[in-house]
Amino acid sequence: MTESARKWTADRIYGELRHGIMTLDLYPGSRVTETELAQRFGVSRTPVREALQRLAVEGYLTIRPKHGCYIRQLDVFELAEYYDVRVALELEAVGLMSRRVPYRELAQLADDWDPKKLNYGSEGTESFKNAEEDFHIRLAGLSGNAVLVQFLKDVNDHIRIVRRLGLPDRESVIKTYEEHYEICQRILANDLSAAIDVLRAHIHESQAKSREVTLAQLEERRRLMVMEG
Repeated sequence: MTESARKWTADRIYGELRHGIMTLDLYPGSRVTETELAQRFGVSRTPVREALQRLAVEGYLTIRPKHGCYIRQLDVFELAEYYDVRVALELEAVGLMSRRVPYRELAQLADDWDPKKLNYGSEGTESFKNAEEDFHIRLAGLSGNAVLVQFLKDVNDHIRIVRRLGLPDRESVIKTYEEHYEICQRILANDLSAAIDVLRAHIHESQAKSREVTLAQLEERRRLMVMEG
C-alpha cells in the first residue's frame, strides 16, 4: 500500500469509527481491538492503529497496551466543564455582535427557525439534532470571530455524544424552535442583554437534560456489568 493510500484508509477508518462513537454504535465503555477492526474493514492493522491513535489524542477513546481500546466513558463532571466553556463562548459571541449586528444573515437564521414553519415529524431525530447544533455554530459565526467558532466546534465534539442520547419529543422540538427564534429576534432588536439571558437559559436546560440522560446511561451500564458478572 502506498503512503497516500494508507493515509486515505486511515482517514476513512477514523471517520467511520468517530461516527460510530457519536451515534453510540460504539457504546461508551465498550472495547475494540486492532485485530477485530482490521478484519471488519478488510485492511492491515497499520491504518487501524493510526486511526485509533488519532481518536485517542482527541479524547474519544483510551488505548490500553495488550488489552485493546476502550470508548470513552460518559463523565458527568467533565460534561459540566465542557458546558461551562460552551456557555462562555456562545454568550461572548452574542456580546461581540454589539460592534455590528449582521442583520441580513441573522434575519435568515431567524427565518430558518420560525416556529410557524415547523413541520413536526418531517425530519428524523439525527437531522433535527444536526440542525440544532448547526444553529449555535451559525449564531456564533455571526460574531465575526473565527477562532471562537473553532473553539465552540471543538467543545461540541466532546459533548455531542451526550447531546444525542435522548430522543426529542414534540414539546421539546417546538420549544427549541421558539427559543432559537426568540434569540435571533432579540438580537435583531438590539436587545443583546435579553438575547444573552434566553441563550443562557436555553443552554442550561440542554445541559440539565444531557446530565439526566447521561446518569441514566451510566446506571444502565453498571446494571449490565453486574449481570455479566
